[in-house]
Amino acid sequence: MGKRKKGSISKSESHKRQRKEYKDERSDESNEEENSQLSPDSTSSFQSTVGEVGIIESIQLKNFMCHSMLGPFQFGSNLNFVVGNNGSGKSSVLTALIVGLGGKATATNRGSSLKMFVQDGETSADVSITLRNQGRDAFKPEAYGGSIIVSQRINLDGSRSYRLKSKSGTLISSKKEELIGILDHFNIQVDNPVSVLTQEMSKQFLMSKNEGDKYKFFMKATQLEQMKEDYSSIMKTKENTCIQIEQGVERLQELKLLYCEKKERYKSIAFVNDMRSHLEDLKHKMAWAVVGEMEKEIQPIKEGIRAEEGNTEKFVQKVEECQVKVNEAEKKYKAIQDKLITVSEEAQTLHPQCTSLKADVQARKKAVNEAEVVYNRFKTELKRLGKDDEQLRKRIEELKSSANQVSEPEKLERQKKIARLRAQLKAFHDEEIVIGQQVDQFQQAIYKFKEEHARLRREDFDAKQALDAKQKQLRELKDSKTNTLKRFGPHVPAFLEAVETAYRQGHFKHKPLGPLGAFIHPKDVELTLAVESCLKGLVQAFCCDNHSDERTLQQLMLKHYPRGFRPQIIVNKFQNEIYDVKHRAVNHPEFPSVLTALEIDHVVVANCLIDVRGIETILLIKSSHKAREVMQCNRPPRNCREAYTADGDQVFERRYYSCSYRRPKFLSKDVEAEISLLEKEIENQKAQMAASQQRLYSIEKEIRQNDSHLHGHRRHQKELQIKIRTTNAEIADLENMEEHQSVDIRTLEDEVRENKGKMESVKKDMQEQSRKMDELKNILQVAEEKFQEMKEKIHQVDEVAGPIK
Repeated sequence: MGKRKKGSISKSESHKRQRKEYKDERSDESNEEENSQLSPDSTSSFQSTVGEVGIIESIQLKNFMCHSMLGPFQFGSNLNFVVGNNGSGKSSVLTALIVGLGGKATATNRGSSLKMFVQDGETSADVSITLRNQGRDAFKPEAYGGSIIVSQRINLDGSRSYRLKSKSGTLISSKKEELIGILDHFNIQVDNPVSVLTQEMSKQFLMSKNEGDKYKFFMKATQLEQMKEDYSSIMKTKENTCIQIEQGVERLQELKLLYCEKKERYKSIAFVNDMRSHLEDLKHKMAWAVVGEMEKEIQPIKEGIRAEEGNTEKFVQKVEECQVKVNEAEKKYKAIQDKLITVSEEAQTLHPQCTSLKADVQARKKAVNEAEVVYNRFKTELKRLGKDDEQLRKRIEELKSSANQVSEPEKLERQKKIARLRAQLKAFHDEEIVIGQQVDQFQQAIYKFKEEHARLRREDFDAKQALDAKQKQLRELKDSKTNTLKRFGPHVPAFLEAVETAYRQGHFKHKPLGPLGAFIHPKDVELTLAVESCLKGLVQAFCCDNHSDERTLQQLMLKHYPRGFRPQIIVNKFQNEIYDVKHRAVNHPEFPSVLTALEIDHVVVANCLIDVRGIETILLIKSSHKAREVMQCNRPPRNCREAYTADGDQVFERRYYSCSYRRPKFLSKDVEAEISLLEKEIENQKAQMAASQQRLYSIEKEIRQNDSHLHGHRRHQKELQIKIRTTNAEIADLENMEEHQSVDIRTLEDEVRENKGKMESVKKDMQEQSRKMDELKNILQVAEEKFQEMKEKIHQVDEVAGPIK
């Protein structure tokens, strides 16, 4: 590599170009080479004229890519060839050279992040490169000597550190800026394809026929692209600097004005200092003036004190006389206090007794009141019994007088009337039985019609729901003729457009895939319903790479999907290759599995269905008879969990579940045929609903007619029952008229005797209650007298204690 510039070290450092910062990005590394060591025999060095600076003398790798230890390799001064078998480390040496001299991971075309260069199972990787530093263009020869050792450590988190050592191994610097200065001084450009040409870059250059790509390569190789970026950066910096200068000029004018203001203020402050000194002098004079005034005021006070000191003896004598009076008053106060304590104690002992007597008086009053209530009740009962006795005696007299007036013709007339009434009663009973039978018949007919009516209403409701579903499906099918995604819902195209927009704006790390049914196509059309019955809701599901994308997708679904109809979201790490399921998949010589019966457009969708549904273990058998024979008559095939028939039925080893659908909804290819078939079914359903509606109207008419007949018969039945009760009452009155009179007299006489006995008993109870009431009144009077005495005692104590207090 030739020298790019000459001059002193300081000059090279001040003019070196600014390099772009490196930012790690994670990506999978592919095509790793096998671990091996490169023997000295595999390198051929052709030496010619020995260079002076910037020549790579040696390189050593440790835990780098798939090599635990590689090198050190010693290189010649001129052209060097590195040869060896695949996996021996040739590409690793070139990659280490780019990375070790500060290049980005993306420049190697071997990975997008530095941490991908750390060997699996290790925490860091080391790269050590020795550069020749001899001759007049040497970089800081007094510090580094004849060689510069660039050591770099790459950590597992993607960070790296530099150690720049001298030939003797002394650490000189650990800053990246120092390494950039060395590379600029030696004109080493690791990101320039002319200096370091990787396999991928050479393939791209040789295979590209586009002149634009070759021009880009030329711009990059000649560093014109870097110069253009540097020039743009310089112009932008210049523009910013000009703006800052203009702002500085404006600010300078403001500062000048501010300076003038501060200067004037400073002059005024100097005058204020003189005024402050004069103020201090005046304060001192004022203080002494206040002292003089105070001395003049104190003089008459001192004279008054001397005069009062002569009167002190008189005041002391008066104080002694007052002290004697105070002592006498304290003795009187103590005596009164003792008396007050005694009276208070007496009052405290009387209060509980007063409370007890008051409660006793209240109890006695309550007992007296209760006794009076009982006495009054007995008195009222006695009056009532007296009135009853008087009424009974009058009734007996009336019955005796009327019994003597009845004649024989009246008796014969009553017997004829009774016979006539009995005949009417029998006719009424017969008619009632007939009416009851007819009522039962009408009730049974109405009950049957209502049952049939309810059944038809349920069937009509179910038919309406099915018709609405079919009409909705028909609309979706017609819409899907222009956009197949509408088969999964009318809102799906708009939702997918929103997902695409969010992905372009960087809201997703990986674009979600879905609905999954849009990526799968049955190879055999007859198995479409079987596949859809197997996958069920997964046909409408979406797949995300990580949980962060899942949360973002959920927020988008809330805006586009109706509440309660959000499809399933499956989180499954996106991979570029389909799973190897040979060891766990079902293999049958006659029937395919779901996995083999589908054409799946995306690897991630296939992996998702394998993980979630296990489609590699499910057989598809068109005939239900054959499916039962394979799964239930014999032992199921190896690795087979279940099977589906062409009708969508699910078959297990010991169970069989029929499918409720007759045609596929999402995966059908012949949309026109589906639309035609669905339109015919809708027409048939409408005809059936019309016939059912006509039948409903006729049943409702029958129910109304039967209800009318039933109400008429019930009304007639109630009229007959009233006639029967009336006739029975008339017959009973006529039959019991004679006997009733004699029986009534005897009964009333018995009641009179019984009433008289009750009156005697009530009188005795009244006398007993009166005596008891008198006793309670006497006891109440005694208790009230005691309570009154206690109240007077307490009043007397209060009168004594009042003046004392």
